[in-house]
Parts: sequence; C-alpha cells; structure tokens
Amino acid sequence: MRLVLLLAVLLLARGAVRIPLRRMKSLRHRLEEQGLLEASPNTLPSRVGSKFFSSLTGGVTTEPLENIMDAEYVGAISIGTPPQQFLVLFDTGSSDLWVPSVDCSSPACVGHERFDPRLSATHQATGQPVSIQYGTGSMSGVLAYDTVRVGNIQISNQAISLSKKEPGSFLTHHAFDGILGLAFPSIASSGAVPVFDNMMSQGLVAEDLFSIYLSSKSRTGSFVMLGGMDSSCFSGRLRWIPLSAETYWQIAVDRIIMRGRVVACPRGCQAVVDSGTMLLAGPPRDSRHHPAPHRGLRVSQWPGEGRGRGSMWLGPGQVLPSPVVLPLLLP
Repeated sequence: MRLVLLLAVLLLARGAVRIPLRRMKSLRHRLEEQGLLEASPNTLPSRVGSKFFSSLTGGVTTEPLENIMDAEYVGAISIGTPPQQFLVLFDTGSSDLWVPSVDCSSPACVGHERFDPRLSATHQATGQPVSIQYGTGSMSGVLAYDTVRVGNIQISNQAISLSKKEPGSFLTHHAFDGILGLAFPSIASSGAVPVFDNMMSQGLVAEDLFSIYLSSKSRTGSFVMLGGMDSSCFSGRLRWIPLSAETYWQIAVDRIIMRGRVVACPRGCQAVVDSGTMLLAGPPRDSRHHPAPHRGLRVSQWPGEGRGRGSMWLGPGQVLPSPVVLPLLLP
C-alpha cells in the first residue's frame, strides 16, 4: 500500500521531527540579479511536461520545505557517514535520488553542494553509469549506495546517483542541490529502489503513506511527512482516488473547469500530480491561455473511495491548479 496526501491546512503532528532550514535568496532574486528573469518564462517552462507526455501515450518524520519563488519547495537531507547535507526537491514526478558529486565541474554543480564519496565510511561505489532526463534539465553520473537520512529516519544501503555532468543552465539557477524522487520504482532511471520504497521495506515508517503540505507563506511553513498524516489538518471524511498506473502519481480526471466553464478534458483524461513542476502543462489540443490570477482544476466526481495501494487524497471539495500535469505547487 502506498499513498500520497495533499494537506490543506498547516498544523504539525505532535512528536513529528521538524528540521530548520536556512533562509536563502529566492530564485526570483537570483535571476533578477543575473538579468535572466525576463527570459525565464519563455525558455524554462516550455518542456516542463515532457517527462510525462513522452511516456503517457516504524515511524513518522516531518521534513520542512522552503518555498522558492513560488516554484519549488526544498528540504534538507544528508548522505554518507559522517553526514553531508544537501537541499533537495521532493519530487512526486520522478523516482531517483541524486546529488552533485565532487567529480562534476558543470556550472550547475559548482554552484551547489557536492558529495565527496571519499569522506563517507559507508559509501559503496558501483561504477554503473546513470543518465536522468527531466523536462527542463538532465544529469549523468554514476550509481552508488550509501546511508541517507531524512528527518529522523536513516536508510541504509540507499541507491543514490552522483552527477558528473549537468548540462545547460537550468539547474544552475535553482536553490536545490539535487532531487529526491517519490514516484514508483518502475520509472527509476537507475533501476534502483527509491527512497520511500526502501523506508517501507526496511520498516522505517509507521504507515506506507507520505503527505505534503505546501504553505502559502512566502518562505516557510511547508513540510513533507513520511510515514503518516496529521488528522488535525483536515475535517470531514477523506476520499481516496485510485491511481491509473503505478508509475507517476497518475489519476483520472473527469473534466477541467475554470470559472464555471469546461476548458479541457470534456470527456475525461489522465493527469499527473507533480510536486516538482512549477507550471500547468497539457497536450496542445487541451491547452488554453487564461489570464492570471486564477486557478481551477475541479475534480467533479470522485473515481472511487477506499484506501488501497496507490491512492491519493485530494480533500473534500478541494480545488487544485490545472491542467494535465497537475502541480502540487501553488502558482
């Protein structure tokens, strides 16, 4: 059983571990300083959905997330013994865990924390090459195994990818050092077991469930909770939506409504809920231009109830951003 929960209000569970994060300059400010902000909306989001559309024919820990430019929420993890700390994007749209290595000299690596395997007593090198392609960037490197810590959870022999090349400029401008994928093993580029699956198999979480809260506050207040959910964060009865496929967090959508009008998927369509996507994306035939600010995906019917493997709770009467790649991130 594996479930994801999107929390609607902020109240931390009693006894959950909260890790303070550094306050840092936002992506918006960094791009402004480099004269790149004007170009970003035209150049960065254009391929944001490509990672989907090409293939679409124990315990509880709370990890705080930081809102960067209303576009990414990053949290701290550590890798190795003694631990080396990194800021990662918790991404429900991918399955791999990777961080830059000291062997990477790409500009995107140089500007971020880099993992040094020689400093870790628990590091196991494999020499196996890895290449990971995202909608707006890529990395190539090698697969290794080491101890990973997320909050108060320690995962032994976790597969990690260490980047040696991060071509292009997109990853250079982001606050996160690497990505921690929360999707299913079937789409792991490395072929390795993802972090949360290892937590489940090693009995490190109380429930086979993770939940995400994204705060509307500018910098702090967001968190990801691994191994449970906070019942004080919602009222009413939970409704669980079964997944269409155990790859991404893919669900069936009845229709997409904005301002009371059906604007896409009038006969239903498939959608992916992605915490690592900053925009709304869809196939050209379903894409529409709507002036900001408003948001309006409404799941008008619940495909099913009951809590089985691969279900997702959207919340009673909840409205999410739209359309077919459905970000957990609030625009």
